[in-house]
This record gives sequence, C-alpha cells and structure tokens, in this order.
Amino acid sequence: MKLYKIAIAAVAAVSLAAFTPSTNKLAVGDPIPLAHVEMTNIDGSSTFLRQEMKMNGLLVIFSCNTCPFVIQWEDRYNPLFELCDKNDVGMVLINSNEAKRNGDDSMQKMQEKAEAEGYKMKYLVDTDHVVADAFGARTTPHVYLFNKDAKLAYTGSIDDNSDNQEEVTQTYLSDAIKAMVAGNSIDPNTTKSIGCSIKRVQQ
Repeated sequence: MKLYKIAIAAVAAVSLAAFTPSTNKLAVGDPIPLAHVEMTNIDGSSTFLRQEMKMNGLLVIFSCNTCPFVIQWEDRYNPLFELCDKNDVGMVLINSNEAKRNGDDSMQKMQEKAEAEGYKMKYLVDTDHVVADAFGARTTPHVYLFNKDAKLAYTGSIDDNSDNQEEVTQTYLSDAIKAMVAGNSIDPNTTKSIGCSIKRVQQ
C-alpha cells in the first residue's frame, strides 16, 4: 500500500527535479524567524511558532501532502511527536506549498491527509510561504529543531534513509532531540535536507 501511494504521488508531484538537496539559510544558533506570525491549523484555530514552543524547545518540519519523500518519511512523524512530547519539546508541521493551495495542498486536502495518516501534531498553513522564506526552507520535508532559548540546534533531514525505516543507520533528528534535552552537543547539527521543492508562487 505504501509503495502504491508513493507511485501515485510520484505522478502527482510533477517536479521531481526538486529532489535536490538544499543549503540551509538559518545557521545553528539563529533565533526562530517570524516567531509570532499567525498560521492557521487544520482545525481552523490560529497559532504561532513561539506559542507552540514547550519548555525544552520546538521541532518544525516543512511538509506537504503529495511529495514522495514526505510519503516515505511520514511514518516517522508520529514517533517523533511522541519523542518530543516525552521530552517537553513542541512539534508542528508547516505546509508552504502556496502554488498548489487550490489543489493538492488545499486546506481540505491537508485535513484529509492528517486524518488518513493519523497526525498527532498540528499541521499549519503558511500563507504565501512567508515563514518558509524567512527560514530559507527549500524542501519537503525540511527539519528545524530549536532549543529552549528558541535558537536553532539542528537542521536538515530526519534520518539517512527515506526509503526504508528498518535500514536507517543515522537517526539524525531523534539523536539531536535527545542530545539537546540532555544538554549535550549535537553532532552533526546540520545535514542535507532532501525532498521535493517547496512550491512557491512565481513573483
């Protein structure tokens, strides 16, 4: 079933040229950009990143509905949420695909996606991709982990194998969360984010 979903998404995700790694704009130690800009959750409520922070920090993942890389990695979203929740770290998903807002990344499609996958975290609409632009986020998924002082602690990929969770050898994000909460250094604190490009509106 998972492979079938990936095949369907590969057709829907037109620009698989977007599979290129990106260079992160934010550097480790930088504060959360646009921390008080309101975004709408799929339940209709409004929130902002500073509000979603918990005592030990906040995990932000730029995501979407149809990218094959998201589909391959998203079975790790809820376990990451549980790890964050256990360690008093907030977590949100952000959809910045404004160019597809009237199609595959509409609010309705986001709601359907979250229900189908059983997302436990908030799934937010980034109107006009202003938050993604401020972060320098390029791909879905693209991970940003902030510490208790709202400073960037880790950015990049979830782990080293989107294809098969059982073949992961480097659990970058989980390791970063555990190290951050324990007060230990994070190594590596930056990895390449690999995925589909965020679908921005052409200016």
